[in-house]
Parts: sequence; structure tokens; C-alpha cells
Amino acid sequence: MLFKKIVGHEHIKNHLLVSTNNGRIPHAQLFIGSEGSGVLQTAIAYSQYILCQNKGSENTNGNEACNLKFENFSHPDLHFVYPTVTTEDVKSKPKSIDFLPLWREFLTEKPYGSLFDWYDKLGVGNKQGEIRVEDATEILKSLSLKSYEGGYKIMIIWMADKMNIAASNKLLKLLEEPTDRTIFILISENEEDILQTIRSRCQVINFPKLSESAIAKHLIEFESIGEREALLIAHKSQGNYNKALQLCQKVNEDAPFEEWFVIWVRAAFRAKGNASAIQDLINWSEDIAKLGRETQKKFLHFCTDMFRQALLLNYQADPLVYYESGIQGFDMKKFAPFITGNNITDIYKELNDAVYHIERNGNAKIILTDLSIKLTRLIHKN
Repeated sequence: MLFKKIVGHEHIKNHLLVSTNNGRIPHAQLFIGSEGSGVLQTAIAYSQYILCQNKGSENTNGNEACNLKFENFSHPDLHFVYPTVTTEDVKSKPKSIDFLPLWREFLTEKPYGSLFDWYDKLGVGNKQGEIRVEDATEILKSLSLKSYEGGYKIMIIWMADKMNIAASNKLLKLLEEPTDRTIFILISENEEDILQTIRSRCQVINFPKLSESAIAKHLIEFESIGEREALLIAHKSQGNYNKALQLCQKVNEDAPFEEWFVIWVRAAFRAKGNASAIQDLINWSEDIAKLGRETQKKFLHFCTDMFRQALLLNYQADPLVYYESGIQGFDMKKFAPFITGNNITDIYKELNDAVYHIERNGNAKIILTDLSIKLTRLIHKN
């Protein structure tokens, strides 16, 4: 993984290079960044620079055999931990090493892939991924061995906020008493979701969302996209390069979400003073409840973004609006006046509460029905 192939974050790349060249490598680092911002890619490129003793910003002029191993993410001194679930092949106590070939495929096919993409690769269904204590035991085992090439050993923990309590406590002990020449790189989309005791032992680096100019430049250079189209895609992607790549490939994974959202808000509008329309909301809730929990959570996050777009449109912040309706008969401009400063905070709260309860294995049908009835009141709030 070359630094030049990573979108944007020039100041972070430079910081990592300078600190490495000066021999100041913290033993525990926490990289925080939203989906599609290239945090995992930066961690891998940084690991390659350290392990292969490369020079300059292009990750070259070092150990060539070592660099070749990074092409398929198979360097023996680079270890990965990531959320997993039980499957037909791994029926109990799953751990990251059980899915290593699948993980390498994922990194190759979708270098900017999201957690949802990884779960889709795993085929999680209605399960929720987790990093378990078995992974922490495997970390201890891997790092107790001597490094293959006599240098550093690097452990990348992707989506570290998915560690359960037992795994977190075991990792904490490792961070407090690190083995010699061992580097931990924890990656998360939300710093607050990680135990304070772990965060306090890490050097935190925050990755901002990618700028439109950085995304457009990368699309032109590496995806052979025309300048005008690249700028349009960059605006629609909202700092998410994974989404930008989907738009390039004409793959709109949010298309069913948009349809579900329109059905939902239309039923909520009809339900005011119309008891029979409540049944439509119940039917809608039953349909969404049949989906996997990760799909439900992703859809609710999509809804949050749609309400935000409506609010921006209502307050005439048109340059920030990227949404283009793909549903016949749905006009965001007509919907926008119902989303105001008086109800947006409550709408956000109810959506976030629904995600929280779904994550904790609440009954999805009850959660979504309750959310729908509350939405009916909120969108008609003066």
C-alpha cells in the first residue's frame, strides 16, 4: 500500500513519516475517522513504511521482498483483528484468523470498504459482529513470538469499538505492559465508543472527512474519470471515498433505502388524523424488521442524512445539498418545509435511540413501530 494511492490527508501522512524517520513511534496509536476516509489504508501504508524500512513518501527504496509481501497483505509481522460472527464453517468462538483469506480478499476488492461491506462479505444475516476474548488471546500469542524479520511487530485492530468487555480488558493489559518493538494501531469511527482506559494509553490521530478536491483529484488520476464528472461525484460522496467509488461504478447501494424512506414518510404524513394509515406504518415496520440488524442500522443512518438534507434545503443552504431524487413523484423541495429547527433535534434523537436499541438486540418491529408513530407527530410539529 503506497502513500500516494491514499486519498488526501497529506498532513497526517507527513506526520507519520517524520515521526518514523526520527525514531518516535508510539507503541499504541488510535486512528479515528469516518467511513471512506482511508484510515485503514493509511494504517497499512504506515505499517509497510516501518516494517520495510522504506524511504521517502512513496514507500520505496527499502526491503523489496518485504514490499512484495504487502501487495497481498501477507507480511508475517503484520497482524489484523476485526469483527467476526459465527458462520457455517466457524460455528463457535470465531476469531479473526479464521477469516484471514476472506479478509485479504476484502482488502483487495474494496480497499475503502465499510464495516457494512465487510459484514456483507461475511454474510452476517441478523447477527452483529464482535471482537471477542478469543481474538485478544490470539493477539497475545502472536506478539509473544519473535518478529519474522527481526524488527517491529504491528497489530492493526480495525473497528476497535466492537471489542466486547472481556477482549477490551485483556487488550488493556497488553497496552499497559507492551512487548518489545510492538506497535498497536487501533482504528475506530467514533472515539467515544472505546473504553476511556484504552484511549488514555493511545496517541490519538483524528482523520477529517476527505475534501471534495482531494476526492476529485484521485478519481481523475486513478479512476480515469473526467474532471466535470469527478467534481460532481466528489460533491455527492460527502467525504466518503467508498461512496465515490460506488458512484463511479454506477452502483447505488442506497437505492432501496431511498424507496423505504419515501414509503415511510408518506405513510407518516397520511397517519395524522387517519387511524387506518397507522396500519401502513405497522406493515412498513414489519418489512424492515425482517432485514438484518446491520441493514436496519445502516438504513436509519441513511434516514438521518435525508432529514439533514431536507433541513439544509429548507434553510436555503443549497450548495450543501447533494440529494437528487430517484423516486418518481417525490420532491425533496416539497418535503423540506416540514423539517425545521423545531423538530430536527427530536427526529435525530429518536433515530439514534432506535439504532441504540437495535444494536442491543431489541425487538426491531416494536422499535420501528414506535419510531414511526413518533415521526408522525414530529413532522407535523409547528
